Amino acid sequence: MAPHAEADSGSLHGDGQSNGHQAAVAATATRELFTVNSSNVTYTDNEILSKYTYRTTDVAKDESGKFVVTPVETVYEFKTERKVPKTGMMLVGLGGNNGTTVTAGIIANRRGLTSTIKLGTDTKTRKDVNIPFSDILPMVHPNDLVIGGWDISGLNLAEAMDRAQVLEPTLKQQVAKEMAQIVPLPSIYYPDFIAANQEDRADNVLPGTKACNEHVEQIRKNIRDFKEKNGLDKVIVQWTANTERYGSHRRRQRHGRQPPQGHRARPRGGVTVDRLLGGVHARGACPFINGSPQNTFVPGAIELAESTAPSLAATTSSRARPR
Repeated sequence: MAPHAEADSGSLHGDGQSNGHQAAVAATATRELFTVNSSNVTYTDNEILSKYTYRTTDVAKDESGKFVVTPVETVYEFKTERKVPKTGMMLVGLGGNNGTTVTAGIIANRRGLTSTIKLGTDTKTRKDVNIPFSDILPMVHPNDLVIGGWDISGLNLAEAMDRAQVLEPTLKQQVAKEMAQIVPLPSIYYPDFIAANQEDRADNVLPGTKACNEHVEQIRKNIRDFKEKNGLDKVIVQWTANTERYGSHRRRQRHGRQPPQGHRARPRGGVTVDRLLGGVHARGACPFINGSPQNTFVPGAIELAESTAPSLAATTSSRARPR
């Protein structure tokens, strides 16, 4: 598959430049193409408020051995901001396979690059026949995302993209100039929790190999600086780095009136990077997406997030990686 730039293929949200420089991306326009006429949905000037009833069935066995089936209803309330914020996405593992592929894909889409298939360009699939999801709810367009993040390797993203060997050579050539301008921030590196084969590339790390308050404050500062420098309304942090080994945990309770930090789960043998970052973002009211199958969201992290109101989410980044 050979990506190429078309003269008139500019993104809906950018100017479609294909000269190797990052296009100036306009903020996503708010469009009112879709509304819901329901007693469960309320529109205000700033928010969309909705209720959803989740129905399921609980099955239990009574003392006589009979199964008892009980319908259960849970009402969820959702609040969606109508104004689309200027959003930055900071990737943990920015210079890895997932981080470089996601970033290159955003740049390619922003510039209107397309791919050909064996039979040529398939014009039948170019026209949307359904309402895009971004017209159902206010959403940030990927072209509008400001990308940054951390990596234990100091290579710029063009060099890291070559090392990853995921993308096609032609596409790498077309996005290399913009990728080279992105250099990861120094990352936390705890060798006890990461595969030994990563040691050779760990040349861009913060001092210290154990969890400490200095690491927490440095990451929080990185997020604040990134937000201020780029004039962002929100920052989302996503884990795209290698999967860390599982850590066991135990619950340590404290007496008296304590903040949620006092009830965190304490891993035996040390704190993993992903758990430390999850706590950082919960304390800073910054959404955190765990993109790796590791046990990041221990009870303490969830309690902390619930008390400070940021979002926690999980997925597996490699399954969504474009090829």
